[in-house]
Amino acid sequence: MLRLRTLVIATSIALAACSQQSNEQAAPPAPAAAGTTPAKASTAAPAAEVSAVNPFLSPSTLPFEAPPFDKIKDGDYQPALEEGMKQHLEEINKIADNPDAPTFENTFIPMEKSGQLLSRVRRAFFAVTGANTNDVLQKVQQDEAPRFAEHQDAIVLNDKLFKRIETIYSHRDSLKLDPESKRLVEVTYKNFVRGGAKLSDADKTKLKDLNKEESGLRAQFTKKLLAGTKAGALVVDEKATLDGLSDGDIAAASQAAASRKMDGKWVIPLQNTTQQPALQNLNDRATREQLFKASWNRAEKGDDNDTRELISRIAQIRAEQAKLLGFSSYAAWKLEDQMAKTPETALTFMDKLAPPATARAGREAQDIQDVIDQQKGDFKVEAWDWNHYAEQVRKAKFDLDESQIKPYFELDNVLQNGVFYAANQLYGLTFKERKDIPVWQPDVRVFEVFDKDGTSMALFYADYFKRDNKNGGAWMSNLVAQSKLMGTKPVVFNVANFTKPAPGQPALLSFDDVITMFHEFGHGLHGMFANSEYPSLSGSATARDFVEFPSQFNEHWATDPKIFANFAKNYKTGEPMPQELVEKIKKAKTFNKGYDMTELLSAALLDMSWHSLSADAPKQDPNRFEMDALTKAKINLSYVPPRYRSSYFSHIWGGGYAAGYYAYLWTEMLADDAFQGFVDKGGLTRENGDRFRAMILSQGNTQDLATMYRNWRGKDPSIEPMLLNRGLKETPPQKQ
Repeated sequence: MLRLRTLVIATSIALAACSQQSNEQAAPPAPAAAGTTPAKASTAAPAAEVSAVNPFLSPSTLPFEAPPFDKIKDGDYQPALEEGMKQHLEEINKIADNPDAPTFENTFIPMEKSGQLLSRVRRAFFAVTGANTNDVLQKVQQDEAPRFAEHQDAIVLNDKLFKRIETIYSHRDSLKLDPESKRLVEVTYKNFVRGGAKLSDADKTKLKDLNKEESGLRAQFTKKLLAGTKAGALVVDEKATLDGLSDGDIAAASQAAASRKMDGKWVIPLQNTTQQPALQNLNDRATREQLFKASWNRAEKGDDNDTRELISRIAQIRAEQAKLLGFSSYAAWKLEDQMAKTPETALTFMDKLAPPATARAGREAQDIQDVIDQQKGDFKVEAWDWNHYAEQVRKAKFDLDESQIKPYFELDNVLQNGVFYAANQLYGLTFKERKDIPVWQPDVRVFEVFDKDGTSMALFYADYFKRDNKNGGAWMSNLVAQSKLMGTKPVVFNVANFTKPAPGQPALLSFDDVITMFHEFGHGLHGMFANSEYPSLSGSATARDFVEFPSQFNEHWATDPKIFANFAKNYKTGEPMPQELVEKIKKAKTFNKGYDMTELLSAALLDMSWHSLSADAPKQDPNRFEMDALTKAKINLSYVPPRYRSSYFSHIWGGGYAAGYYAYLWTEMLADDAFQGFVDKGGLTRENGDRFRAMILSQGNTQDLATMYRNWRGKDPSIEPMLLNRGLKETPPQKQ
């Protein structure tokens, strides 16, 4: 998921892009996008005065200005955040109070340069709170969330600043601006208007209160969900009930129990999605049901970690925000500046997918039921049965077993000889591991990235293993963003939640995990190739329904024959995967796609339903609302639960995907159509890669995104490649 949030100021943080694979996760909380107060310091009680030795006070002296995590202490973040907001508002007020007539040079350039301290600390803070948090940092996160909202409000609702922006916007066509500068003016102006800059003072005050409340509730949601996910892990007393899991998985479960001081037991931690990886192999049906329900009910236990009251209120607040801003719903407000433009467009698009997806899921369910009946199961397939029996169907139909595949997907080999190799073949990149760059946790690895001419161009951090103090899923973000104006090069990181092996054991991945690595690195390439003048338009700072396009496009190279052959090698022998097994994987390409598409559609439709509520709608009961929404959409299949239930849907309540989860589907369309464009021109070639880099990956948000795509592809995107690639439409017969 890219957890990305494009704000209207230079310190905006493109928060990580999340994967839509099984390890997907939304962003750590980002500040609200709208604001309401005049430009003044936060009225909240400030943290302790920042120390002169605080490592954030000056730019890092490390390569690429990478954060000095070896010197940063938990106590450094809050005072640096407070000082950063203070300095930023002083800089903004200086721009707003400038007595000279507004020009691009005296308004937009200093705005882009403002808030550098705040940007440094926030990027590091969100990286650590997402991937390696603790009680101290969670407290800071909760304290600062409403202050971030107030800070954003103080900028967006600064009347004098907006008048300068509006004046330049009104005369933009006569100012002889270069295309990127003109784009900056247009994007910034629209973001200010969308944030409430034209509201009356009374409505600004109302919006400010709503923004502050929402920001605090989002931080609470993230904290509750992290705790609920940890507490919801399945604790197993009898090893026999884990029958079907590999020795490595059982050892990892034992280690997870030991880390919680539960010696003699086994613990299966929860992933962020509804379905859990272990459900595929667990033979004991009662244990499968327990694990599924532990996931399903993690945030609905009526305890301190129950999120239902929070999400009901957040939905209300967002509807009220939208009404103040002149929109019928939050979804209508949110999609106005997206590629889809309106909720109706997004829903029409999803309506085209739902019938073939559910029909295929129904056929898949019958295949599973046939296996159950053949085995005298005497039960109807339920959600906790699906993955277990689907694997058996796959074995029967394609003679393909996940356990056969994993030995060929050792993590480091996939990274070095798959992910990095593809980037080399397409774009000429090379990578060198750096042991001298400090990290936030010992599992994190750092690589220096070199361009095709040997020039050092970026740093890439990889944090792949699951921890209890890490948000679930997978994502990308920047620690330093590229900007010619600022003279900065990108520092990018990927985070995932792959099971950490027991000591001495290899980290073997599922094929879905492999796809996740390619996906997140696609986001990484979007950040690394950024070539913009202005930080606000750089890299992945694009519309939500475009930002997942580079990542989903990059997934395709995982199965390219040349790339696949380079990394799919047995971790013990180094022997390549037998061609027979490769062919089985190819034949099984569209296996279970009805299920996959239906669970994704269910989540996207849930999101759109929550955010289509009007401000007049009563407060909703999440369970009833969820059932009614899925039933109305004719996608309420008992055996295909939504990828995320409302109560743990962190993309939309804690991250930046509110009314935007459809973007994963929309960008699948872009990605599949784009890959077809590569196929039409010879596939995996440097010429194709360099052109895609130049016209798409390096452009950030410097152009209208639909126009950018059309200029590269030569036409608008088609849904046909997506339907074919996902097995939702029969492949047309080849001409003889």
